[in-house]
Amino acid sequence: MVLPESGTSHNRVYYGWWIVLAAFLNLFFLVGIVYYGFPVFYPYFVESLGFTRAQVTQGFFLGFLLAGLPFGLLAGWLIDKVGTQPVILGGVAMAGASLVLMGFITHFWQFEVLCITEVIGYVFSGPIANQVLIARWFDRRRGQAMGYAYLGLGLGGVVASMLVNYLAISLGWRHALRLTGALILVVLLPVGILVTRSSPRACGVSPEVFGEVQEPHKKNYELAARAVLVTQTLRSGPFWLILVGSGLAIATIGAVIQHLILFLKDSGYSSAVSSKYFTILLTASLAGRVIVGYIADRLPKSYVMAFFYFVIGASVFLLSNPRSPTNLMIFVVTFGFAMGADYMLIPLVTSEWFGTASLGKILALVIMGYSIGQWAGPWLVGKLFDARHNYDLGWKIIAASGIAGAGIILALPLCFQRSR
Repeated sequence: MVLPESGTSHNRVYYGWWIVLAAFLNLFFLVGIVYYGFPVFYPYFVESLGFTRAQVTQGFFLGFLLAGLPFGLLAGWLIDKVGTQPVILGGVAMAGASLVLMGFITHFWQFEVLCITEVIGYVFSGPIANQVLIARWFDRRRGQAMGYAYLGLGLGGVVASMLVNYLAISLGWRHALRLTGALILVVLLPVGILVTRSSPRACGVSPEVFGEVQEPHKKNYELAARAVLVTQTLRSGPFWLILVGSGLAIATIGAVIQHLILFLKDSGYSSAVSSKYFTILLTASLAGRVIVGYIADRLPKSYVMAFFYFVIGASVFLLSNPRSPTNLMIFVVTFGFAMGADYMLIPLVTSEWFGTASLGKILALVIMGYSIGQWAGPWLVGKLFDARHNYDLGWKIIAASGIAGAGIILALPLCFQRSR
């Protein structure tokens, strides 16, 4: 395969679209397969190793608490210093190896240690690096490019639940984990070496030739027209609104994703039917990623984010009646579509406010902050289930969390009005 390396107008395809393909594959495997496929292993951990429901979600929660923030900051610094390509390659190696080793665990402490190393690999090669990668290759069509890249996350999730369930039943859960880790290494290391380039300048491409530089007067916010220092960011209201608002919303998403299969099995559904509903939810998220990408290029991004956060939180109340197939179908479609908007809106809103010069460090702070919510939500719901033996209170708290996140994001435009 010959990839275009020049920035001349003779090239019909902008190299940035190859970058989108690389990001698509990274997100397909490292987030889609790992994050959405991992809950399929939870019943095996509970039945085979005796873990509680709080423990099966505690591993990644502990990983983000102990390693997420410091390694997220390190990843952001390295991305801005040496580029995304070497950072992604290192993360892929660590994430894949951790899953292979997880197929050999016999004790909970081993699970915790490998969850921490998996988190470090995820931090280096997951959303942070790929969001920065897309943001530096695209400006005018950034929302569209981010939407296409994040289709990988959704498609990975759709494939993951069915694939992992099939592998675990056919080969056993241990072999399924080892095979998943090996597949990540075999596919993503060559992609990182042969395709990924940290920026247009790294391979001599001129985005201007392909119309990818937006005129300054078309920027939505004045802050995006200039580089914003990390120290300035930490003192700004918008940063904290984005961090807290997205953290509350992602807690809702994380809790649903990590507990839905267990919840449906408790409600009387078989493993196959539970996986089917989970797959429908993730399939609905695909439409959200593409459609919202176009919407975000045309409407104020903060309003779009607030709207979908509200839908995420409000839809959880539908889980109060899981035995109704109609009710459950409405939930998985509505929640899934709104969930598809979340990951891609965070980098779009962040880059809109703070530009791309220090985006690696800023996104690291935002993503590591809300990643704690991403795993604190599932852990809290698991603790409540272990204490009460039902999900009723947990779902209500998580629904309120998503709605509160929407309210906080709605305050972002007020910050802009005050800054003018």
